[in-house]
Amino acid sequence: MFGSLGFPELIVIFVIALIIFGPRKLPEIGKSLGKSLAEFKKASNELRNTLEEEIRIEEQREQVKVAPPPPAAAPVVPHPEQPVVASSDHPA
Repeated sequence: MFGSLGFPELIVIFVIALIIFGPRKLPEIGKSLGKSLAEFKKASNELRNTLEEEIRIEEQREQVKVAPPPPAAAPVVPHPEQPVVASSDHPA
């Protein structure tokens, strides 16, 4: 979590913070630092989720654009060798 910081380095940092801020102020600082880190983590997760959602929507749009339209029905044209039959309602 802390990368290359080991336990001795953390102790040194804690002692320096204790000297600078004092024992009364140190818990307050730790609490506010924890809240800040939690808010940052929440905001970064929301940003990541929003980006993933936008990417998913864009991919769906691309799939719709790439998909070929359904074939249109071809008009029915009589075959040239077949005679056209006239209706019996109209005299020829």
